[in-house]
Amino acid sequence: MFLADNHVAVAVTWWVYQQDIAAHADPNRQRGKTLLTTVIDRLRTGLPAGLDELATLGRTLHRRRDDVLAYFDHRASNGPTEAINGRLEALRRNAPGFRNPVNYRIRSLLHCGALAL
Repeated sequence: MFLADNHVAVAVTWWVYQQDIAAHADPNRQRGKTLLTTVIDRLRTGLPAGLDELATLGRTLHRRRDDVLAYFDHRASNGPTEAINGRLEALRRNAPGFRNPVNYRIRSLLHCGALAL
């Protein structure tokens, strides 16, 4: 399937996905950082025409290069924080009208799994 000319977008997207996974899974931090740097550079310069979404991804990753590559120096991610924030936003959308901040806090803790009754 990846060899057909009409599936170039799928093939390139799959390559980016696999390279990103390989970079983040590499136990050698420097090698992972180098691999992801290569992916960012290839997205900026080596894309076939017509892959606008991947070109946008390349521009974003290039602009945020220092932030993205900092993962390999510190092995820290804001993923857990974003997950909790997403759950709290869902709670806020689904349970409007809390007037008592204590009740809202308790409901938030219950919703995020940090309080078991």
